[in-house]
Amino acid sequence: MEFFTQDTVVFLEQIKANNSKEWFALHKGEYEEFIKKPSSAFAQEMGEHLMALEPSIKFAPKINHSLFKIYRDSRRMGANKQPIKEKIGLIWWQGSGKRLQSSSFYMHFDTKEIFISSGVRWFEKPLLDAYRETIKAEQKREELYSILELMKKSGFGVVPPAFKRYPRGFTKEMPFVELSLYKAMAVYTTLDIRHLFGGEEFIDTLFGIYEKMHPLQQFVYEMSLKVKDG
Repeated sequence: MEFFTQDTVVFLEQIKANNSKEWFALHKGEYEEFIKKPSSAFAQEMGEHLMALEPSIKFAPKINHSLFKIYRDSRRMGANKQPIKEKIGLIWWQGSGKRLQSSSFYMHFDTKEIFISSGVRWFEKPLLDAYRETIKAEQKREELYSILELMKKSGFGVVPPAFKRYPRGFTKEMPFVELSLYKAMAVYTTLDIRHLFGGEEFIDTLFGIYEKMHPLQQFVYEMSLKVKDG
């Protein structure tokens, strides 16, 4: 089964060259044909495969679920002011929270490469509190450290720590205390854009990567269960 084609990347190149709402409005049909339609089919197919790893994985082949809006929110301070996104993201998540605050399998692609990730790429306060509550236990810190070492041996990058000072309740004498400096817990890798055109072969390749990332994804999911309502 074919999902994305060279036309997908050609259209993204055209967005880069003509990034305006006016241009995009005139080419909405091409977006539907080359981006949204194959993204929807891919999100569904990949989601069904991921259920073999996690039966409770959540996905839906539509915008604000496994697909992201093509229009960028440029109103936020410091946000990219170009109105149209030049990369296409997809997500499959586990948990009852917001999709970006739930442990997920994620990917996006632009004209050059495919970025593949798992975990949560930044913690809002409820999830940060749950993370710190989890790793207060030395056993959980040791478990997470071992998982991250396994991820590194698999060739994956780890989102770096964001803090320089240990938070309250953590001291330098504690084993693996450096884990308390993180404000995200995710691993990632990249593939050449040519993999995108592989149809079912790309599904298999991506599944293999997510399968290796699964221990970290599950640690983050179980941690997220500590999030307190309200």
